[in-house]
Amino acid sequence: MDMAVIVRLNADMKSIGEVAARFGLPTHVLRHWEAEGLLTPARAGGRRRYTDADVYRVAAILISKEAGFGLADIQTMLAAPSAPARHEVMARHRERLLARIARAQAALDMLEGGLECPHDDIMTCRHFQGLLANRLQPSSVRRSAVEFADGNVEGAAGERT
Repeated sequence: MDMAVIVRLNADMKSIGEVAARFGLPTHVLRHWEAEGLLTPARAGGRRRYTDADVYRVAAILISKEAGFGLADIQTMLAAPSAPARHEVMARHRERLLARIARAQAALDMLEGGLECPHDDIMTCRHFQGLLANRLQPSSVRRSAVEFADGNVEGAAGERT
């Protein structure tokens, strides 16, 4: 390969420090992801060099981690040989994420209810007690916070909640 081409290719690539700084990560995280097989940066003079495709892959890894994926599942998802194989991993995590969202929404509803309560003793507040009533139900009967928030669930008397 012509030296001018090598210099141009190397100039278009980013160092590990540049990529780490772009995402606010320590460089050892990128090295770890490489050791786990998630990243395969090129080498130039013994130094890691990252292409734009590598940078997008780092973004995909970060978003996947935020969604609750572990590194092994991220590797499986990114290296899936087919869309159905990738969909299987993603569908499993979608269900887990929806459950986490429902729990977070229930917690937020409780906090907002408590902030709106004018009572000195929050446990005497009928509105706050209503927020807690769902938690008193057996888990098989308990409505998800997502259903509750969407208003897609009917109460015991058939009224919309």
